[in-house]
Amino acid sequence: MSAHATPIPMTARACGPLTGVADVPGDKSISHRALILGALSIGETRITGLLEGEDVLDTAKAMRAFGATVTRHGPGEWSVRGVGVGGFAEPDQVIDCGNSGTGVRLIMGAMATTPITATFTGDASLNKRPMGRVTNPLSLFGAQAVGRAGGRLPMTVVGAADPVPVRYVLPVPSAQVKSAVLLAGLNAPGQTVVVEPEATRDHTERMLRGFGADLTVEDTDEGRVITLTGQPELIGQTVAVPRDPSSAAFPVCAAVIVPGSDILVPGVSRNPTRDGLYVTLLEMGADISFENPREEGGEPVADLRVRHSPGLVGVETPPERAASMIDEFPILSVVAAVARGKTVMRGVKELRVKESDRIDAMARGLEACGVTVEEEEDTLIVHGMARVPGGATVESRLDHRIAMSFMVLGQVSANPVSVDDGAPIATSFPAFEPLMTALGARVERSHH
Repeated sequence: MSAHATPIPMTARACGPLTGVADVPGDKSISHRALILGALSIGETRITGLLEGEDVLDTAKAMRAFGATVTRHGPGEWSVRGVGVGGFAEPDQVIDCGNSGTGVRLIMGAMATTPITATFTGDASLNKRPMGRVTNPLSLFGAQAVGRAGGRLPMTVVGAADPVPVRYVLPVPSAQVKSAVLLAGLNAPGQTVVVEPEATRDHTERMLRGFGADLTVEDTDEGRVITLTGQPELIGQTVAVPRDPSSAAFPVCAAVIVPGSDILVPGVSRNPTRDGLYVTLLEMGADISFENPREEGGEPVADLRVRHSPGLVGVETPPERAASMIDEFPILSVVAAVARGKTVMRGVKELRVKESDRIDAMARGLEACGVTVEEEEDTLIVHGMARVPGGATVESRLDHRIAMSFMVLGQVSANPVSVDDGAPIATSFPAFEPLMTALGARVERSHH
């Protein structure tokens, strides 16, 4: 059952070369953070290139509910007139974050040190996801959270009236938890410290600095130590959102495996904390070049030129790389299915608590398409083959990345590959179908 009333079955078939320019959407992580930090700033924040997927639109609505003025001026062009750190008003309705784990966890952090109460809910998938990993550290500031069994949404958070600063060592690598703690630290006096034994994406740190926060990052024996000085005055900024490397992964991987392909993907973020898939593809022998490197919105960006790469070989991805490609393992396992030899993905257990158990979803779907897979709690092994048989209908499990991954596999398999529901793709990449079709792919909604 989808958050959308009607599932949208989709089918992909083998196609000719993919060619042309793939304008992928703006980065989802940065889009959420630009709206939230804009709302916590004084003055106006202007945003260009905002991802207008459902997840981000839900965060925009939430910021309005907390008192910020959020205006859309045109495609991807938005402004936020903020209320300042500690200025959130109490929302008079339940905050619905849809499918977005990032949205709900960051917003909980942003309001946890203001003396207001808010209730959060989401769609069927989000309401199954554990929130304790965020509410536990937020309780150290003095916030209280009451939810369903297992720390699940719907959940009410009562912000701390007299917040105290916190030192928190992350028990699992999670940019969402780190970001929630840092956003909570904004309205706590003194210094809030987050220690990351393993580095995760650092968009929040980069953007907090850009908005005027006093934040230092130090690499120590304990890991990465992030120190934020509380109660800064954040000032509205102009944010150019780079394009999302996790969305770019789908046309990039399709071009790498579809014979004769040659595409350009402009303006993609090359943030080293998000770059694991691209590092891995190069190790496998993918033909990808990074042209016109530059900086946008405090993030390194480049244009990706991607060509069909016939000599792909399986590799082993080390566990310490997992955090920088956590959303890309589903599409990497599709590339692995057509590479020579086996690809061993280590350190992937975090994928079991994403929108779905992505390891299980990919393993079952690949097996249905005739690919040999081995899995352990923290490892996924895919055995490559010359041509994947395909011919299966795979369960997308309300997960946009699973649905898109199998739509890429169908482009190189002997028989078409279908997913039972492609509707969730709209949460992160609403233009996926027309974009892939324009490049030459055969991805369409199946009519029963």
